[in-house]
Amino acid sequence: MQSYTIGQAARLLGVSPDTARRWADAGRVVTHRDEGGRRLIDGRDLAAFSVEVGKGAHLDDGEPYTSARNAFPGIVTAVELGDVAAQVEIQAGPHRLVSLLTREAVEELGLEVGMRATARVKSTSVHIDRT
Repeated sequence: MQSYTIGQAARLLGVSPDTARRWADAGRVVTHRDEGGRRLIDGRDLAAFSVEVGKGAHLDDGEPYTSARNAFPGIVTAVELGDVAAQVEIQAGPHRLVSLLTREAVEELGLEVGMRATARVKSTSVHIDRT
């Protein structure tokens, strides 16, 4: 499973690294240390926490999350596979995006809960890029 540094988590959550550190220090999100002493957050833990943040439960710094050119970098919070189609949810800061795509596309991208991905929005379509 992929892990994220405090800085990476902050970017995915749409907050400052200081805010992400405060949340970790307060025990709102679980961290562990790597061999080099860096604090890391497990991808699944970050995915679950990003859903809470998206609901407004922890947005205390008042900074809005904005996208550049309709790109929403975030973390995959849910993947539902059907026989032919699939549904992928991404939490990008306070934004929850849901995309319906083929199962084959999800498998080719290797999308799973806890990994980084970017949702690209054009008109009424949401395209997912693995990042």
